[in-house]
Amino acid sequence: MRPNPLRPLLLACSLALGTVSMTATAQDPQATAPADGTMLSISARAEASRVPDIATLSTGVVTQAADANGAMRANAEQMTRLTAAIKAAGIAERDVQTSGINLSPQYHYAENQPPTITGYQASNTVNLKVRDLRRLGSVLDALVANGANQINGPTFEIDNAEAVEDEARAAALKLAQQRAELYANSLGMRVRRIVSISEGGGFAPPRPAMAMRMVAQDASTPIAPGESSLSANLNVVFELGR
Repeated sequence: MRPNPLRPLLLACSLALGTVSMTATAQDPQATAPADGTMLSISARAEASRVPDIATLSTGVVTQAADANGAMRANAEQMTRLTAAIKAAGIAERDVQTSGINLSPQYHYAENQPPTITGYQASNTVNLKVRDLRRLGSVLDALVANGANQINGPTFEIDNAEAVEDEARAAALKLAQQRAELYANSLGMRVRRIVSISEGGGFAPPRPAMAMRMVAQDASTPIAPGESSLSANLNVVFELGR
């Protein structure tokens, strides 16, 4: 009887497939529940809040002139004055960034006539970070007093956001554990272990919780920083048993 030359190859393929199958099962802790227990998946969300300590805003200068060169020259002069005021307000160079320079023609439109250029408009905009919110109102006033005719913002941020996010994570995990204990007690079981934890996150917009705290101390533009909340969303899988 002649030996089958394909038999060793088929045997090797079978062994390889068996190894892959066993490896995939071993790497998936949620593939099967223990015979004497059950798996429980809990979703939990928690927040941690702080009064923000950084404000970001954009400011700039818009100028117009009959010709493009005149519009840009007038803008440069006014922007130089504004930049000096920003520096005098104590805002560091690393917290000032040019976000856009634009030059565009201005048109006059008449019925049944092609549009005609009547002049040019130039703009220069910078983004600022103000790290002392007590001075934010006076900074805004100084910008306008020194040539700014365009301001957008502010938006508020938490400088050390990671610490606040960690606080939210810990609170979400504690909430998930409490819920797991509730389910386990209701079933006459106990929580054996955490099988897995997966995380997602998000930012909750500022809430006006501390409005007008600074107004009584400063007669400049009123600013209400409110309160910012960072949230953590966890999905935790527990193993329950008797």
